[in-house]
Amino acid sequence: MELRQIEAFLAVAEELHFGRAAERLRMAQSPLSQTIRKLEKNLGAPLFQRNTRSVTLTSAGHSLLPHARKILDEVDLAQRAVQSEGGTVYGKLAIGFSGALNHTTLPPLTRALRQRHPQLAVTLHGGLLTQEALQQLVSGSLDLAFIGLPIDAPSLATRRIATERLGATVPSDHRLAGRESVGVAELAADAFITMPAAQGSTLREVTIAACSAAGFRPRISQEVADPYTALSLVAGGVGISLMPESIAGIMPVGTVFLPLSDEDVLLYSGLAWNPGAMTPALRTALELADDVLPTPGPDRPA
Repeated sequence: MELRQIEAFLAVAEELHFGRAAERLRMAQSPLSQTIRKLEKNLGAPLFQRNTRSVTLTSAGHSLLPHARKILDEVDLAQRAVQSEGGTVYGKLAIGFSGALNHTTLPPLTRALRQRHPQLAVTLHGGLLTQEALQQLVSGSLDLAFIGLPIDAPSLATRRIATERLGATVPSDHRLAGRESVGVAELAADAFITMPAAQGSTLREVTIAACSAAGFRPRISQEVADPYTALSLVAGGVGISLMPESIAGIMPVGTVFLPLSDEDVLLYSGLAWNPGAMTPALRTALELADDVLPTPGPDRPA
């Protein structure tokens, strides 16, 4: 395959129209068609289905598309790296996070990346719970993710960045709302709002385990993927929810955060990445994380 063939394929694949693709490439339509036919001959498979009305990708075309984009991205990065000053880091970095649960840890890292390495293209993908994020790290859709710990993913590496005690978030008119703290056992009669089981939430697992240790199985009234949505439902009287102590500063109107008197109910959170997919951009992010994110003390479990 030649670079010009990849560029031609990508233009047609994105435009799905040979005329528009030719205009985009500033070439005549006939040479473009010849370039595509040569590429198809080299690959031994048709990449497009053509008729007088439409152009669509074949299964082979769909398979080639992400690789074609990656090839052109790498060429662009190589050109900019050669032309850049020493020490400048180029590349793309996709970071996954859950949302409100990361409001104290995500901003310091992204702010540092933008300030110190403005040439890095950082994209953020929110609303991801732990298992979803791990799957995307393995597939390569994400480079780095904020996740709950521990995890069962031997191919991935992790670093713990926070250990938080949990508290109960309750409506402001809840029978316990005036208390300074509350025990998990006192919540046995309440309906719980949790993250979905299917999406593999560490917070949900900690909640279920804490209730079990207190002698009951929680009655779950609603499952939502976004932690702040869960807090909004708490405010609406739908149920209560266990949340980490960092949430106390962003509680919506109509809710109260009550620290748990059960000191062993803890949520561990950290960063995860795929060591087998290390890039200069990811290495830079991990080095910055060591600099700007907290390191748990030696008295806390690893």
